[in-house]
Amino acid sequence: MSEPPPRRGFRLAQSLFLLSARFTRGMTLGVRGMVLDDADRIFLVRHSYVRGWHMPGGGVEPGETLEQALAKELREEGNIRITGEAGLLGVYLNRRASMRDHVAVYIVRAFEQSGPRAPDREIAEARFFPLADLPAETTDGTRRRIAEALHGQPPMTEW
Repeated sequence: MSEPPPRRGFRLAQSLFLLSARFTRGMTLGVRGMVLDDADRIFLVRHSYVRGWHMPGGGVEPGETLEQALAKELREEGNIRITGEAGLLGVYLNRRASMRDHVAVYIVRAFEQSGPRAPDREIAEARFFPLADLPAETTDGTRRRIAEALHGQPPMTEW
């Protein structure tokens, strides 16, 4: 299935946010969850405002721990509740966003999903995919993290 182009208003808003963050924040920090089920499937989301399939995640807010941000983002983007310990895969510099952006990636195997995630203005689609059959539009960063976590690829320091 071909994905629609990102909505212009969202792209502009995202660009303005990233530009303002360069001047107002010393560093930005985000989290992503590599949610894996018992059938060797990974949960991915497709946003309405940016191309590709991504691991769910988002920014860490002031006063929020990485784990709290991860739990919040998985609830919001996938109706997923973490039921065990999430393991930190690594922290990566994301130069595509800015020279100050870092992303912490967690592996989540113990979870419950209350139901499928309905599309809205932020999330166009969200579902599990077999690891051997990822969508063609899966982002390079997502593919690299999967290769590091599950296929023995040497870890990188950049997204």
